[in-house]
Amino acid sequence: MKAIVIEQPGGPEVLQLQERPQPEPAEQEVLIQVKASGVNRPDIAQRKGHYPPPAGTIQDIPGLEVAGIVAKIGTRVTRWNIGDRVCALVAGGGYAGYCAVPEGQCLPIPANLDFSEAASLPETFFTVWSNVFDRGRLQSGESLLVHGGSSGIGVAAIQMAKAWGATVYSTAGSAEKCNFCESLGASRAINYKTEKFRDVMLQVTEGRGVDVILDMIGGDYTSGNLDILAEEGRLVLINVMRGDEVSMKLSQIMRKRLTITGSTLRARDSAFKATVAANLEKYVWPWLISGIIKPVIYKTFPLAEAAAAHRLMESSEHIGKIVLLT
Repeated sequence: MKAIVIEQPGGPEVLQLQERPQPEPAEQEVLIQVKASGVNRPDIAQRKGHYPPPAGTIQDIPGLEVAGIVAKIGTRVTRWNIGDRVCALVAGGGYAGYCAVPEGQCLPIPANLDFSEAASLPETFFTVWSNVFDRGRLQSGESLLVHGGSSGIGVAAIQMAKAWGATVYSTAGSAEKCNFCESLGASRAINYKTEKFRDVMLQVTEGRGVDVILDMIGGDYTSGNLDILAEEGRLVLINVMRGDEVSMKLSQIMRKRLTITGSTLRARDSAFKATVAANLEKYVWPWLISGIIKPVIYKTFPLAEAAAAHRLMESSEHIGKIVLLT
């Protein structure tokens, strides 16, 4: 099969198209003939040598989400059949013609979505569900602030929280991106290059603050996040793009009874990921089928042009997802 291989840690140019053996599915795995693979920031971190895959996962082929056709099934697979259209969360190996994945991490592709749209879903939807709804305990009628609202994670979080019945706010880096976030359902999008999100959020909430914050920034955003959390508020961290060492007022956490939590997804076991998949199919997939939530694809690239896809992601010019087509 064709696969994109990280020849050595470095820039996008280290991503090279090579021939690799087609994997074999284990007893409870399916082999997917990959039609499309989503591009995510953890792929960039892995390419640079900063985010090694978990033990037992292929080490030099990136890719955390795929969509395609079931080509082969393991002897103990019970749900899927050869020929089924599925998308799946994987721990690595997605930038390839074939990918083996535990059957519980697969989801059916809604009939109204193509392969590129389906490939844009798993990494972001699994991340948002497990962090905003499980760890953040967002309820209908509460409010959510999403930092990086025009990213793949942000696009999913805004739409899912809005459909859940929450009031959603976001930050983004341009007027165009802010307008886009509001078109998705954000009540107010804040241009962090021209406005201070802390001041705007305290103003629009009349000093109350927000119930949940989904933060992929970290660093100097932390103090502002704590300032704008309402009583019993929850700060959920999924990345630390501006640093992971911060100072904070512990008395503020105690006084407002705040919860600070966070997670990473890749290293979690298959049972956890299967539970998230089941919740997504129960609660979120009906929104995809009905069109309440829609995938947002910014640009697609042929698999061989993975380096160009990484350059685009690192530029942060995109709105929505970047997808590789095999």
